[in-house]
Amino acid sequence: MLYSQTSPSPRSRRAFTLIELLVVIAVIALLIAILLPALGKAKDSGRQTVCLTQLKQLQLGWDLYADANQDAIVPGRAPDLPGGKSNAANWYEIGNGKKFRPTWISRMGQYVGIYPFAEPADASRADYNRQDYDNKFFQCPVAADWKDERNHCYGYNYLFLGNSRVTNSKFHNFPVRRAKVQTFDRTVVAADSMGTAASFAESDRTQYENDGRTETAYGNEAFSIDPPRLTAESDRASFPVRNAPHARHSKKVNVTFADSHAKVLSLDELGYAMEPDGRFVDADDKTRVNNSLFSGTGVDDDPPPIPN
Repeated sequence: MLYSQTSPSPRSRRAFTLIELLVVIAVIALLIAILLPALGKAKDSGRQTVCLTQLKQLQLGWDLYADANQDAIVPGRAPDLPGGKSNAANWYEIGNGKKFRPTWISRMGQYVGIYPFAEPADASRADYNRQDYDNKFFQCPVAADWKDERNHCYGYNYLFLGNSRVTNSKFHNFPVRRAKVQTFDRTVVAADSMGTAASFAESDRTQYENDGRTETAYGNEAFSIDPPRLTAESDRASFPVRNAPHARHSKKVNVTFADSHAKVLSLDELGYAMEPDGRFVDADDKTRVNNSLFSGTGVDDDPPPIPN
């Protein structure tokens, strides 16, 4: 049997014209332009939430520390007793070993089972006094490289809650009892910090330095936060310049309070003010800066003076 074989008729094909192609590209570009800001905001919001959750979890350690230490609040850093690293009293348990004069955040972590270091540096190591945090829980996602325990991303309200520096054989403000705090829901414990860069114009600030000591650098000595209003008699985190919070989350600051709640606030809401060039106001001026969220009393108290 013979079969006839016919060739299929060729399909008609039509290519995009250049104008149509350009229109498609323009539409895609427009969609990307619309979506990118939304995606960027979602990413920023996610990082802010992670940071806030970390601060809130660590805040629980603040309460548990006081419970375990006869109501004494953790100081910004453990006292510097005579003898340096050779004095056993300068070494403190932080959960998975002992650390030389640990900062507040290192000591709080152990009470919630979150250890900052995989292995705390002992006296034989060069970094015994200045170690990088290993646990990402101690790193703000927006400042993930700020790992240095001195140049850190989270700062403590040390002037009002525990300043263990010594002048004339007297502690500046240590120990502070938790019972001294009158307004737990209005007392800042810790917040995102920028360190001593706060004392300089934005145009003069420099990049973060791990193990650095440059005052203009973001993060320099940022494990402490000075309150909004300082006086001629008060201490400073890094004398003679001041520290302050860092509004790195969509121009706002993650803050944790003594009653264990955490909140996102503007610098203005925290009581700070800035000069036109971006420097934080550094003056005893009650009309511009206010300590009511730092004092523990809910009013604009002066920071404790350095002992005479």
